Amino acid sequence: MTTLRPFNCDDLFKFNNVNLDTLTETYAIPFYMQYLAHWPEYFQVAESPTGEIMGYIMGKSEGQPDSWHGHVTALTVAPEYRRLGVAGVLMNWLEEISEKKDAWFVDLYVRVSNTVAISMYKSLGYTVYRTVLEYYSGDPDEDAYDMRKALSRDVEKKSIVPLEHPVRLDDCD
Repeated sequence: MTTLRPFNCDDLFKFNNVNLDTLTETYAIPFYMQYLAHWPEYFQVAESPTGEIMGYIMGKSEGQPDSWHGHVTALTVAPEYRRLGVAGVLMNWLEEISEKKDAWFVDLYVRVSNTVAISMYKSLGYTVYRTVLEYYSGDPDEDAYDMRKALSRDVEKKSIVPLEHPVRLDDCD
Protein backbone atom coordinates (compact mmCIF):
# COMPACT_ATOMS: atom_id res chain seq x y z
CA MET A 1 0.00 0.00 0.00
CA THR A 2 1.24 3.44 -0.93
CA THR A 3 1.23 6.23 1.64
CA LEU A 4 1.26 9.90 0.71
CA ARG A 5 2.95 12.17 3.21
CA PRO A 6 4.54 15.60 3.27
CA PHE A 7 8.13 15.79 2.03
CA ASN A 8 10.61 16.56 4.81
CA CYS A 9 14.26 17.59 4.95
CA ASP A 10 15.46 14.04 5.69
CA ASP A 11 13.99 12.90 2.38
CA LEU A 12 16.74 14.81 0.57
CA PHE A 13 19.12 12.08 1.74
CA LYS A 14 16.83 9.22 0.76
CA PHE A 15 15.56 9.98 -2.73
CA ASN A 16 18.52 9.00 -4.92
CA ASN A 17 16.64 5.91 -6.11
CA VAL A 18 14.08 8.31 -7.57
CA ASN A 19 16.33 11.09 -8.84
CA LEU A 20 19.03 9.04 -10.56
CA ASP A 21 17.23 8.89 -13.88
CA THR A 22 18.06 10.65 -17.15
CA LEU A 23 14.56 12.15 -17.45
CA THR A 24 14.43 13.49 -13.89
CA GLU A 25 15.51 17.06 -13.32
CA THR A 26 17.68 17.16 -10.22
CA TYR A 27 18.12 20.47 -8.43
CA ALA A 28 20.49 21.88 -5.81
CA ILE A 29 19.46 21.38 -2.18
CA PRO A 30 18.57 25.09 -1.68
CA PHE A 31 16.02 24.80 -4.50
CA TYR A 32 14.23 21.92 -2.75
CA MET A 33 14.40 23.80 0.55
CA GLN A 34 12.85 26.90 -1.05
CA TYR A 35 9.86 24.87 -2.21
CA LEU A 36 9.58 23.13 1.14
CA ALA A 37 9.56 26.49 2.93
CA HIS A 38 7.20 28.34 0.57
CA TRP A 39 4.81 25.66 -0.69
CA PRO A 40 4.98 22.68 1.72
CA GLU A 41 1.42 21.60 0.85
CA TYR A 42 2.55 21.06 -2.77
CA PHE A 43 5.53 18.86 -1.86
CA GLN A 44 4.48 15.25 -1.29
CA VAL A 45 6.18 11.85 -1.16
CA ALA A 46 4.73 8.47 -2.10
CA GLU A 47 6.19 5.96 0.33
CA SER A 48 6.17 2.16 0.19
CA PRO A 49 5.19 0.01 3.20
CA THR A 50 8.91 -0.53 3.85
CA GLY A 51 9.55 3.24 4.00
CA GLU A 52 11.22 3.50 0.60
CA ILE A 53 10.48 6.62 -1.43
CA MET A 54 8.51 5.52 -4.48
CA GLY A 55 8.20 8.99 -5.96
CA TYR A 56 7.50 12.61 -5.17
CA ILE A 57 5.83 15.71 -6.53
CA MET A 58 6.98 19.27 -6.00
CA GLY A 59 4.92 22.24 -7.07
CA LYS A 60 3.60 25.66 -6.23
CA SER A 61 0.78 28.11 -6.84
CA GLU A 62 1.49 31.23 -8.85
CA GLY A 63 0.15 33.75 -11.34
CA GLN A 64 -2.04 36.80 -11.55
CA PRO A 65 -5.68 36.75 -10.36
CA ASP A 66 -6.99 35.88 -13.83
CA SER A 67 -4.38 33.17 -14.36
CA TRP A 68 -3.84 31.90 -10.79
CA HIS A 69 -2.75 28.27 -11.12
CA GLY A 70 -1.01 25.28 -9.66
CA HIS A 71 2.33 24.37 -11.22
CA VAL A 72 4.08 21.00 -11.24
CA THR A 73 7.79 21.72 -10.89
CA ALA A 74 8.86 18.09 -10.59
CA LEU A 75 7.13 14.73 -10.68
CA THR A 76 9.17 11.59 -10.62
CA VAL A 77 8.69 7.95 -9.72
CA ALA A 78 11.45 5.39 -9.12
CA PRO A 79 11.81 2.97 -12.06
CA GLU A 80 10.69 -0.05 -10.02
CA TYR A 81 7.40 1.69 -9.13
CA ARG A 82 6.48 3.02 -12.57
CA ARG A 83 3.27 1.98 -14.34
CA LEU A 84 1.57 1.31 -11.00
CA GLY A 85 -0.42 4.54 -10.86
CA VAL A 86 1.89 6.32 -8.40
CA ALA A 87 2.33 9.36 -10.66
CA GLY A 88 -1.44 9.65 -11.10
CA VAL A 89 -1.98 9.61 -7.34
CA LEU A 90 0.62 12.35 -6.87
CA MET A 91 -0.84 14.45 -9.68
CA ASN A 92 -4.33 14.08 -8.21
CA TRP A 93 -2.97 15.35 -4.88
CA LEU A 94 -1.52 18.47 -6.49
CA GLU A 95 -4.73 19.09 -8.44
CA GLU A 96 -6.80 18.85 -5.24
CA ILE A 97 -4.52 21.34 -3.46
CA SER A 98 -4.81 23.69 -6.46
CA GLU A 99 -8.62 23.39 -6.38
CA LYS A 100 -8.59 24.36 -2.68
CA LYS A 101 -6.50 27.42 -3.58
CA ASP A 102 -9.12 28.39 -6.19
CA ALA A 103 -6.76 27.92 -9.15
CA TRP A 104 -7.94 28.12 -12.74
CA PHE A 105 -5.69 25.31 -13.99
CA VAL A 106 -2.60 23.20 -13.33
CA ASP A 107 0.35 23.38 -15.69
CA LEU A 108 3.67 21.60 -16.17
CA TYR A 109 6.56 21.49 -18.61
CA VAL A 110 7.76 18.27 -20.22
CA ARG A 111 10.45 17.53 -22.77
CA VAL A 112 8.96 17.06 -26.25
CA SER A 113 11.03 13.86 -26.52
CA ASN A 114 9.52 12.35 -23.36
CA THR A 115 6.67 10.61 -25.14
CA VAL A 116 5.94 8.26 -22.24
CA ALA A 117 5.32 11.17 -19.86
CA ILE A 118 3.33 13.10 -22.46
CA SER A 119 1.08 10.09 -22.98
CA MET A 120 0.60 9.70 -19.22
CA TYR A 121 -0.27 13.38 -18.76
CA LYS A 122 -2.77 13.18 -21.63
CA SER A 123 -4.39 10.15 -19.95
CA LEU A 124 -4.77 12.33 -16.82
CA GLY A 125 -6.61 15.01 -18.81
CA TYR A 126 -3.75 17.37 -19.72
CA THR A 127 -3.45 18.98 -23.15
CA VAL A 128 -0.59 20.73 -24.90
CA TYR A 129 -1.15 24.47 -24.45
CA ARG A 130 2.02 25.65 -26.18
CA THR A 131 5.56 24.73 -27.18
CA VAL A 132 8.35 26.58 -25.39
CA LEU A 133 11.46 26.72 -27.57
CA GLU A 134 14.80 25.68 -26.04
CA TYR A 135 13.31 25.36 -22.56
CA TYR A 136 15.73 22.62 -21.48
CA SER A 137 19.43 23.41 -21.76
CA GLY A 138 21.75 20.78 -23.17
CA ASP A 139 23.59 19.89 -26.30
CA PRO A 140 21.42 20.61 -28.15
CA ASP A 141 18.80 22.54 -26.17
CA GLU A 142 15.38 20.90 -26.16
CA ASP A 143 11.89 22.30 -26.50
CA ALA A 144 9.20 21.71 -23.91
CA TYR A 145 5.46 21.34 -24.02
CA ASP A 146 3.56 23.49 -21.57
CA MET A 147 0.70 21.12 -20.73
CA ARG A 148 -2.40 22.24 -18.85
CA LYS A 149 -5.51 20.86 -17.23
CA ALA A 150 -8.43 23.16 -16.48
CA LEU A 151 -9.85 23.00 -12.96
CA SER A 152 -13.45 23.52 -11.87
CA ARG A 153 -13.09 27.31 -11.64
CA ASP A 154 -12.45 27.49 -15.39
CA VAL A 155 -15.92 26.40 -16.48
CA GLU A 156 -15.38 27.60 -20.06
CA LYS A 157 -11.90 26.00 -20.24
CA LYS A 158 -10.34 29.22 -21.54
CA SER A 159 -7.03 28.49 -19.79
CA ILE A 160 -6.32 25.49 -22.00
CA VAL A 161 -7.07 26.86 -25.47
CA PRO A 162 -3.82 26.03 -27.34
CA LEU A 163 -1.61 28.77 -28.71
CA GLU A 164 -0.95 28.54 -32.45
CA HIS A 165 2.75 29.45 -32.40
CA PRO A 166 5.69 28.39 -30.22
CA VAL A 167 7.09 30.85 -27.69
CA ARG A 168 10.46 31.51 -26.12
CA LEU A 169 11.02 31.19 -22.38
CA ASP A 170 11.25 34.98 -22.06
CA ASP A 171 7.68 35.20 -23.36
CA CYS A 172 6.28 32.89 -20.69
CA ASP A 173 4.42 34.41 -17.77
